Amino acid sequence: MVEVNLWSGLRPLANGEEMVEVEADTVGGLLDALVEQHPGLQEAIDAGVSVAVDGRIIASALDEPIRPDSEVFLMQRLKGG
Repeated sequence: MVEVNLWSGLRPLANGEEMVEVEADTVGGLLDALVEQHPGLQEAIDAGVSVAVDGRIIASALDEPIRPDSEVFLMQRLKGG
């Protein structure tokens, strides 16, 4: 299981949880598992999120591996100019 820390703006979409656990071994698998467990996250993930794994922002590599002991944060992408 991977612990995923949710950015404050995403917590209401996951029943107010600050941290959730999912079974995943890649970034893509993590996003799929999050939506399966918390369907309310689908729209935010589709709009764009950033995933930080062990302090590195994973921009688009859905096949990036995640270990069970990885530190993972899910954040909404900031928009603006």
